[in-house]
Amino acid sequence: MADTISSIISPEGSLEILSQHEVNRLHDTSRSGLHDLLRSCALAVLNSGNPTDDGLALMETYPDFDIEVIQQDRGVRLKLTNAPAEAFVDGKMIRGIREHLSSVLRDIVYVYNEIQTHDRFDLTTGEGTTNAVFHILRKAGTLKPSRDPSMVVCWGGHSISREEYDYTKHVGYHLGLRELDICTGCGPGAMKGPMKGANVAHAKQRRHEGRYLGVSEPGIIAAEAPNPIVNELVVMPDIEKRLEAFVRLGHGIIVFPGGVGTAEEILYLLGILLHPDNVDMELPVILTGPADSADYFRRIDEFLVYTLGESVRRLYDIIIDDPIEVARTMRKGIDGVTEYRRARQDAFYYNWRLTVARDFQAPFEPTHESMAGLALHRNQPVHELAANLRRAFSGIVAGNVKERGIRLIEAHGPFRLSAEPELMAKLDELLNSFVAQGRMKLAGEYEPCYTLG
Repeated sequence: MADTISSIISPEGSLEILSQHEVNRLHDTSRSGLHDLLRSCALAVLNSGNPTDDGLALMETYPDFDIEVIQQDRGVRLKLTNAPAEAFVDGKMIRGIREHLSSVLRDIVYVYNEIQTHDRFDLTTGEGTTNAVFHILRKAGTLKPSRDPSMVVCWGGHSISREEYDYTKHVGYHLGLRELDICTGCGPGAMKGPMKGANVAHAKQRRHEGRYLGVSEPGIIAAEAPNPIVNELVVMPDIEKRLEAFVRLGHGIIVFPGGVGTAEEILYLLGILLHPDNVDMELPVILTGPADSADYFRRIDEFLVYTLGESVRRLYDIIIDDPIEVARTMRKGIDGVTEYRRARQDAFYYNWRLTVARDFQAPFEPTHESMAGLALHRNQPVHELAANLRRAFSGIVAGNVKERGIRLIEAHGPFRLSAEPELMAKLDELLNSFVAQGRMKLAGEYEPCYTLG
């Protein structure tokens, strides 16, 4: 039986007084209510520091956990019932966890009130979606107009080896020495390591306002709690807006070893950069890992060239087992971004110039029907194929770690993907390599949530 504590706390940081209607929505357990969403995200945040990537298993560990928002004259308070005891020290909640809880509540309420149910954001258009992403980030305080470009987005797997994890820390350390900040998906593994390394380097450089920005979405938050180093957290409403936030905020992107989720992110990024409107875009991209990860990146590179063409290699550098060279190359690349945007009088804090095609913005709900209907063939523009491959990998991520995806697999069996024969063989080879290298799950034997045929 897991140790639990019940408590009433005040959210950390500023949070507007909620209306009675908002409080009612947060209490509502119906499909249109927000309570279940808040409960699952809050439980994951409270479980921060305990490695897991199974949101359903976490809910089953704490079946009696609940959270209630209490409206008071001086603001809101949160009533927690049977919360994980690890979130408290001598009966008092850890401050960083209180901050993350506050961020989750803020973003859930703001997205529902101002984005999803507000006429000023037309989420069926590219312009409306990009504008919505901007407003969510601005509400969260993540846009810093007074700072020069310094944000390095780090992607990679939550299920990686100790050697790979240590490598991400070394890269983060050398980025931090060069006064660069870190933005990740805020979970464990390759998302935690760069922040730890940069944190030490920033202390050495006396960089007192180092940024460790976590960008997540409810399904991922519920499965992978924010790591404790994150000092800015923003929760986007879905994976597509989360990915757009990364490429709008970031001044450079580093990809560490990972699994299917990392492949999804790579395909999203390269699909965007392959769009004709982005041909001159300055955005340094580096794929890197220790020596033992060389085969992982070789397989990724071969798959990308087969599906997207030889020219895709111009969009990224592969640097193996050299953290210093990675940091130097990224620093030089971000200096180039600074000059590029200054020459065009572009904002440093949000990349408005980048074209994100609608195929990369429209939310994709992984179901057995939608996964089976994906167009996985090369008789289409490369950026459209990248978008469909991204959706396929997104569905596998959902089946691996997200509560809704796990329940669908339990009820109806694995998702089924169909593709042209040679592409199917390449996809099968890539996914099998992820399984063989233990890149699908943090613990336990992996049972595939997909079939190919």
